[in-house]
Amino acid sequence: MAVPEAHDPVDDWARSGAMALTGRPDGPPLLPPGRAASFLREQLAALGLALPGLLGERAAYAGFTRNAPWSCGGAFRILTTCDGHVGLSLARPSDVELVPALVEADAAEPWAAVAAWAETVPTAVAAERIRLLGLPGGAVPAEPTGPDEPDARSGVVATTLGRRTPSGPPLVVDLTSLWAGPLCAHLLGLRGARVVKVETPTRPDGARRGPAAFFELLHAGHDQISLELGSGELRRLLERADLVLEASRPRALRQAGIVAEEYVARGTSWLSITARGRASDAVGFGDDVAASAGLVVASEGELLPAGDAMADPLAGVAAAVAATEALGSEEARLIDVSMLHVAASTAGRTPDHQVVRRGAQWWVEYDGGASRVLPARTR
Repeated sequence: MAVPEAHDPVDDWARSGAMALTGRPDGPPLLPPGRAASFLREQLAALGLALPGLLGERAAYAGFTRNAPWSCGGAFRILTTCDGHVGLSLARPSDVELVPALVEADAAEPWAAVAAWAETVPTAVAAERIRLLGLPGGAVPAEPTGPDEPDARSGVVATTLGRRTPSGPPLVVDLTSLWAGPLCAHLLGLRGARVVKVETPTRPDGARRGPAAFFELLHAGHDQISLELGSGELRRLLERADLVLEASRPRALRQAGIVAEEYVARGTSWLSITARGRASDAVGFGDDVAASAGLVVASEGELLPAGDAMADPLAGVAAAVAATEALGSEEARLIDVSMLHVAASTAGRTPDHQVVRRGAQWWVEYDGGASRVLPARTR
């Protein structure tokens, strides 16, 4: 069998750890669509980094494996509507509490109630109710949307609002949580930035409830402090920063007296990572956003999640590239990173292939050759 071509998208998937996480627990790994694994490798290379297992490393630290039709972590599922599909995450207790309002009925078994309700409504209606209730989820396209849709925006939009003087090492203030934002901060730290992670006393990073080793990986070497969101101390820190990272809806920060545009006008670059961009009030997590971008696989008449929360690492690495460019510029930039649109830019067809078992190993065969499917792994 031929040796795989350098950087073939199928080979990138096989090496990424994400393919090993895609599929049913008792079945073979499935090849995700598009070129998200290649996109991630290319973006990391632009940063001068090589982290081939990054797409699967959160799952490796958490002990997640293939879990379809659920997501690897068990909080997300794609549901059939009367005319298509919708994805929904019930990751927080507050999400579960909203299920009766979503289905307009008692919901002693939340997932059973949501599945029964979804079958009775059109996709557009289900997606709009999910959005109005502030639940993480949305419509799942039958075909990947890709980057060339008429209404598709760029995954990263940067607007110059002021001037700044680059300094080194730069000070990055990280107000984010979970995976995408902390990953961006982690990558900037690897490139020499001084990172200060800020949490509020009443709302610490939810990732602290996950695997400690993964949290420590992302925040090693960072200063970690606790400050009230509207405090004078935080405002002074933001004013000194070369770059601020945050993942909140603009309205939430404005209520605390923090207006991104004002800081950028005074010379601090500002990067927001949100589910669908700063203009949207939608919320989302990595699994449901990836599914809404078309990063799903079809199997036995169902649409299944691909990988583990892939919109998070895709957005986090794209954000790190944009942040690095901003830190080297004399322009103070407001950078709007949409997880949905970054993920959608990597979507595409699934090439012809065959997954086979050779002894204890899974392999994927395709026109370019054959590649062993590597498991998710820690760094």
